[in-house]
Amino acid sequence: MASWVLSECGMRPLPRTYPRPRTGLASTNSIAARLKLPRPDLGGYSLCVPGVSKSRNWSFNVSAPLAVQTVGEDDGGERRERINGVEGELNFDPGSPPPFNLADIRRAIPKHCWVKNPWRSMSYVVRDVAVVLGLAAAAAYLNNWVVWPLYWLAQGTMFWALFVLGHDCGHGSFSNDPKLNSVVGHFLHSSILVPYHGWRISHRTHHQNHGHVENDESWHPLSEKIFKKLDAATQTLRFTLPFPMLAYPFYLWSRSPGKKGSHFHPNSDLFVPNERKDVITSTVCWTAMAALLGCLSFLMGPIQLLKLYGIPYWIFVMWLDLVTYLHHHGHEEKIPWYRGKEWSYLRGGLTTLDRDYGWINNIHHDIGTHVIHHLFPQIPHYHLVEATECAKPVLGKYYREPKKSGPLPLHLFGVLIRSMRLDHFVSDVGDVVYYQTDPSLGGPQKSS
Repeated sequence: MASWVLSECGMRPLPRTYPRPRTGLASTNSIAARLKLPRPDLGGYSLCVPGVSKSRNWSFNVSAPLAVQTVGEDDGGERRERINGVEGELNFDPGSPPPFNLADIRRAIPKHCWVKNPWRSMSYVVRDVAVVLGLAAAAAYLNNWVVWPLYWLAQGTMFWALFVLGHDCGHGSFSNDPKLNSVVGHFLHSSILVPYHGWRISHRTHHQNHGHVENDESWHPLSEKIFKKLDAATQTLRFTLPFPMLAYPFYLWSRSPGKKGSHFHPNSDLFVPNERKDVITSTVCWTAMAALLGCLSFLMGPIQLLKLYGIPYWIFVMWLDLVTYLHHHGHEEKIPWYRGKEWSYLRGGLTTLDRDYGWINNIHHDIGTHVIHHLFPQIPHYHLVEATECAKPVLGKYYREPKKSGPLPLHLFGVLIRSMRLDHFVSDVGDVVYYQTDPSLGGPQKSS
């Protein structure tokens, strides 16, 4: 009867339950039976209705799957138990295996979110390229020092938007046609001096190993041993702003400390033999763009080229480094990194963070909606927000709600500064590790 009432009221059933690892607590199934809770349909978690405003709440607000918490002794000395969401919540361990799997999350996401529309994807390319050309033409025509700083910020942000669309091509979420993805990806990335295939392959490595201390590719932590081997200048450059926000071009040439190889060289450790032709193609395209910029420098003068292209390029680099760094660092609570048997694709993906960029969300194609993107990079960017809303009831506390931004994401600068001051290295031992702090780099003390 209770189950019928819940279904008739349009509310979702209670989520399925799993034993929480390493707690030693009583089984939730036995507690549910003792309390005579109805057994829900195990097939779903929430009612996510496409096209309905997100302000409509169609489900109970449950932050985590049903779990049992054992609390202290009462006056009679007897132990009592209580249920999450009723009397309290179990202390959340972000490093513990989640009580759901990828299939559970996938089932919560509507089928249309997986559909790639190449016409819609191309419309974003046309829009962004038109804005880039329009901004450049307006700035060159006005040629006023009141206008130039505004132009640099706007154009650098648009270069970043172009990168995000090329990023979708690299994941295959732009369209189902590999040739279209490759052509558009080369056009977009070469125009902002990114070797498309070289980046695409290393970024694939990042997604396949996200959250792994040694195998991750993008902004992965340094082990304590590697950190202590860095000379003082390298430590300063890596952890003192603004230098880390200018790192991307250097990363393309030589990767991160502890790794070797280049995104331009076909024989780099990044690539396998059958990828070398792709890498050569991208390097040739990159070289052609660099040659074009050299020719433009002779035609319009190096100062004009610097104003129209050079400074916006470095603004784009700062956007890229800022966004990619904050997707994996800077949360108020420590985020785990994994090694060995503790790592899995799901657990690694759950260490990523969503970020709100205010007005910039639409401009850079909701790249801040990053958790679902990391778990399912095949989903087009224009479906990520809806997919995330539908997946939240499954993710529970493993999803870290981003702080809402004003029109401009100025709050993220404080997050970045704090993380650079505290997040320096991880222990050489242990399969679940957290960032520690070197006091000499500005941290108050070495944290565990």
